[in-house]
Amino acid sequence: MDLSPYRIAPGEPVRLADRPTEVDGGKTEDELDDLHDANLEALDELQERLFAEGTQSLLVVLQAMDAGGKDSTIGKVFGPLNPQGIRVWSFKKPTEKELSHDFLWRVHRRAPGHGYIGVFNRSHYEDVLVVKVHGLAPPDVIERRYDHIRHFEQILEDGGTTVVKFMLHISKDYQAERLRRRLRRPDKHWKFNPADLDERERWDDYMRCFETALERTSTESAPWYVVPAENRDFRDALVSSIVRETLERMDPQFPAPAFDPAEYPPESIE
Repeated sequence: MDLSPYRIAPGEPVRLADRPTEVDGGKTEDELDDLHDANLEALDELQERLFAEGTQSLLVVLQAMDAGGKDSTIGKVFGPLNPQGIRVWSFKKPTEKELSHDFLWRVHRRAPGHGYIGVFNRSHYEDVLVVKVHGLAPPDVIERRYDHIRHFEQILEDGGTTVVKFMLHISKDYQAERLRRRLRRPDKHWKFNPADLDERERWDDYMRCFETALERTSTESAPWYVVPAENRDFRDALVSSIVRETLERMDPQFPAPAFDPAEYPPESIE
């Protein structure tokens, strides 16, 4: 699968209205499932190597509008992997304690340690998205945050953590249908928040803020990918392909044994 159409080059102008939200990549559902399964098989080994090596880590950032599919993407791509090597964090409204620190404090302390894959369900980008849309910080403060974010992600890279970021791109109409589904199904009522309807009224504002964040913070070492997320089979195959490619580039290796295996033939163990 060609990943380049979905990657935002550093400084590239972004217009989300020109980007599709539903794509099949020219593949059937079965072909997408086969690709995703092959990626998961490769990711299983790559994660084991990452965990065993213990000198690198991977941080995956997921952002989307409400009902954009963050939870299901995490389940489909990372759920099948060994849970001992995965750390998933969801960032909700900051607590009073978190607000008493700088905006990156609560995020930095959740960054994955060496050997782990960390997944952020929402992230530090909320502070240039929802905070900006609602005017919760002065414009000059928000403007400086783009620099802070790039420097923060550079700090992570310098410490051995590779960062890859996904915006799950959906249309306003698709979001409406997903919200209706939550109301039709009693088992999904817990996911419905009436405040989401108020946020829908600010859709265009959010799209402009996403565009600015993508343009200002997609770098060579911490790229953004805009993922058409309405075809879930394609979404899962694309995200798992990008995570696989990222880990393959990191190339974690099993550490050399601290003993001579020849001195311990298996048949000698009784």
